[in-house]
Amino acid sequence: MIRFSTAGESHGEALIALVSGLPAGLPVDLDFVNRELWRRRQGYGRGGRMKIETDKVHVLSGVRHGKTIGSPVALEIVNRDWKNWEERLPVEVGDPSKHQAVASPRPGHADLAGALKYNFPDARYVLERASARESTARVAGGAFAKLMLRALGIEIASHVIRVGRAELERTAQWDEIAAVAARDEILLSCVDAATEAKMKEEVEEAARTGDTVGGVFEVVVHNVPAGLGTYATWDERLDGLVAWSVMSLQAVKAVEIGRGVVAAESFGSAVHDAIHYSAEDTGKPTRFTRERNNAGGIEGGVSNGEDIVVRGYLKPISTLRKPLTSVRFDTRETTSASYERSDICVVPAAGVAAEAMVAQTIASLAHEKFGGDSLLEMKRNFDGYIEQIRSY
Repeated sequence: MIRFSTAGESHGEALIALVSGLPAGLPVDLDFVNRELWRRRQGYGRGGRMKIETDKVHVLSGVRHGKTIGSPVALEIVNRDWKNWEERLPVEVGDPSKHQAVASPRPGHADLAGALKYNFPDARYVLERASARESTARVAGGAFAKLMLRALGIEIASHVIRVGRAELERTAQWDEIAAVAARDEILLSCVDAATEAKMKEEVEEAARTGDTVGGVFEVVVHNVPAGLGTYATWDERLDGLVAWSVMSLQAVKAVEIGRGVVAAESFGSAVHDAIHYSAEDTGKPTRFTRERNNAGGIEGGVSNGEDIVVRGYLKPISTLRKPLTSVRFDTRETTSASYERSDICVVPAAGVAAEAMVAQTIASLAHEKFGGDSLLEMKRNFDGYIEQIRSY
């Protein structure tokens, strides 16, 4: 099993990701990992923090001579902004007068619930860990999961289908989505230029009014074989695990597999994907084919050989330049919510973070199914399974 955890605070010294269970012998492309971190920082509407941070990964353990060695991989991403916070957030007792309190909780953020839960006098420590800055470590760890999946021919990418009221009104093809991920300049990660221009207008309107704007991103897992996950036990269903991984991201408030929302208001004949069989080799892991993919590549909790498609619905960022009404922690008096430097729109970045989470889930299930302490052993098992389902 591949296990994954993170540590670190938004303005702390560094963020840490720990990934265990990766097979030995996996080639590690640090340029790829760092590019994933770069992709997370991009997008129209990002805040000033992204001008400070460079987000380069430092491998502390688990990789030697360019390959994994079977032991846990520990990753560090240094926060350059730490130099501005070292006296305000010291590890030691420090000078309490330099503490920068978050005096009034922000509606929509973890501030109030977290302060109540941990009995904090203000929300500073809540903000530091609840911040989406933590997703940087997820992207770094997810990049290693992507490298393992790539060794099996499985690719993952995301694109943005909605920002505010501007929405892509067609189905994007895999080649288009992969091209978005490969761009050297990222605006809002939409496959359609005209729609992306409308999305940009939504961000600009939010910026003019001191507001924020959310949207919808779509993650696609391409060339994944049938058979990952199970229908046999509820807590190992693939759709449940994928939804959980995306829902765990900061600001994601809903998750959709395939066309699940449309399916809820449609008749079965318009929703379910008819099955066909090709006597010729389709180049895919199975000869069974579908004309549509409304199921999003998952039926009964198991991957069916089509692309896995998952959408995350991202609420607007909670920190507003024109704050909503709140209450002071110390006096309980009505006031405006605290303001911390923040973004206006983060939908493209959230898509990259969701790729990492989905990659972790798919990689863990692939490792569970195909096994192998080394990449060579895993690929041998994987290739044997692919031959089996192709000849079915």
